[in-house]
Amino acid sequence: DNIFTQQPSYFSDLDETLPTVLQVFNNILHKCGLRCEGASAEPQKLEERVNVTPGNMPLQELKDIVLYLCDTCTTLWAFLDVFPLACQTFQKHEFCYRLASFYELAIPELESAIKKRHYEDNSVFADLWRRISHSKKKMIEAFHILINQVCLQPILE
Repeated sequence: DNIFTQQPSYFSDLDETLPTVLQVFNNILHKCGLRCEGASAEPQKLEERVNVTPGNMPLQELKDIVLYLCDTCTTLWAFLDVFPLACQTFQKHEFCYRLASFYELAIPELESAIKKRHYEDNSVFADLWRRISHSKKKMIEAFHILINQVCLQPILE
C-alpha cells in the first residue's frame, strides 16, 4: 500500500510535476552548452549562445552538475523502483525518449570532460568518475523499469 492508492489524485499531481523533472535534464544540457533535440527542444535566443562546455567550465561547476545529475538519477530510479505504476504517467510525457536523448547528448560530453581535465587532487577525479558512472547506471535502470512497465508487462498480462 502506498500514498497513491490512498490518494489517487496524486497521479494528477505527478502528471503536473513531470515537466519540472524533465526541465532538470534540459537545465543540465543548457549549463553544458548542449541543445536538447526533438520533443524537448526549445527555441534558443540569439544572445543565449553559450561557449561553455563541460570541458572548459570551472571545475566547481562541473562538480555541481555531476552531483546534481547523480542526485536526480538516483532519486528518479528510487521512485520508479518503489512505485512502478508511475511509469504510465512518465510515458505520457515521452520520458523514455527524452531520457535517452539526454543520455546520448550529455553523458559522452561529461565523461570526456572528466577524463581530459587536469586535477590537483586525483581523488576529485575518482569521485567525479564514480558519480558519473553511478548516474549512468541509475538512468539505465530507470529506463529498464519504464520499458518493463510500459512495454513488456502489458504483453505478459
